[in-house]
This record gives sequence, C-alpha cells and structure tokens, in this order.
Amino acid sequence: MNYLQHPVAALLIQFLIARLFSNWWAGAAIPSAYFVGREIAQAEYRWIEHFGGGLRANMPWWGPFDLRVWTTLDQWVDWIGPLVATFALAWIMTRKGRRA
Repeated sequence: MNYLQHPVAALLIQFLIARLFSNWWAGAAIPSAYFVGREIAQAEYRWIEHFGGGLRANMPWWGPFDLRVWTTLDQWVDWIGPLVATFALAWIMTRKGRRA
C-alpha cells in the first residue's frame, strides 16, 4: 500500500466536511479520529493474537498502546500521515483566514 493513500483520503474527507460546516478544524478532527481509531483497533487485534491467547478478555486496557504490536512503519504512517496532513491544512487555511 502506498503511504500517501491514507493522508489523501483524509484530506478529501476534510475538504468535504470543511465545505459542509465551514470549519477546517472539524474537517481535520473527523478523518484523523477515524484513522487513529482504525489503527488502534488493529493494534488490539495484534495484541490479542500475540499476547492474549486469542481472547479479548486477556487484553489489558493498555494493550493497543504496547509498542511490541507496533512493529512496522506502515502501522505508524497510517495514523500519523492523516493526522499531520489534515491538521497542517487546517492550520494553513485558518492562518490565511479562508473559510471553506
């Protein structure tokens, strides 16, 4: 998978939300929350598979934040990319005083 797919998708969603609600920050928060939540959910499954004996009940609350389940670059880029891209665009657009 290309590292730019998630940031581009997040920027498109941000643009649509910003156009609907005239708020670049809301447009940044919604797709960023989606991609962060998606990656945390995947980390939960990896933790359960590797350390929880296949049972969700064995996972502690901090399981998805265990660095042992964040082993590849794409796992990091898939949430950091959209977060940085959307918040940078929101910051730029609000600094320029542009409404969606």
